Amino acid sequence: MMTIQLFAFDTPNGRKISVALEEMGLDYSVTVVNITKDDQFKPEFLRISPNNKIPAIIDPNGPNGAPISVFESGAILLYLAEKSGQFIPNDPARRISMLEWLMFQMGGFGPMPGQVHHFIGLTSEEDKRYGLQRFMTETRRLYRVMNDRLANHAFFADELSIADFAILGWAWRHQRHQVDLSDFPHVKRWYETMMARPGVQRGFSVALK
Repeated sequence: MMTIQLFAFDTPNGRKISVALEEMGLDYSVTVVNITKDDQFKPEFLRISPNNKIPAIIDPNGPNGAPISVFESGAILLYLAEKSGQFIPNDPARRISMLEWLMFQMGGFGPMPGQVHHFIGLTSEEDKRYGLQRFMTETRRLYRVMNDRLANHAFFADELSIADFAILGWAWRHQRHQVDLSDFPHVKRWYETMMARPGVQRGFSVALK
């Protein structure tokens, strides 16, 4: 079996894919794209990720046996789930739930806490205060949305799916979001369940920097 090549760095979006690859048991190798040194702008990386964002993959054994590259973490998760036949519900209703929560992460629980990461790093207290008030309020709202969902569901689509891997990548940074998971007990239960999985632990231990 030919090895999937993962291009990533030690970020929530990078960890989504290393976790998924480990959970799916797919063979892969890692090429570290050091975004602190602008590796993401190198021509060879832009050929597979035109938006200069990690992660990206190259699968030498793609559709019809031809090589394919995939960028955008949500697209990569869907591709890998379809390829492996794992963590993508067969039941149509659960599949819709998986897609809903995957898009929830891509559109909200990623961009919003990502802004928290940005504003925490500013030196201007005035700029920091405004940004953190705006984006931390929205980030906490998203945690409440997740908490409400998980109050009656073990996982976001009932069964473990790539939506959980997507959201986990960002929940992993809850301390950086200045969020105490004890404030969201159902998220805390889910998070501890996920982080106890051997595949998840392997995914987070992969050297990505």
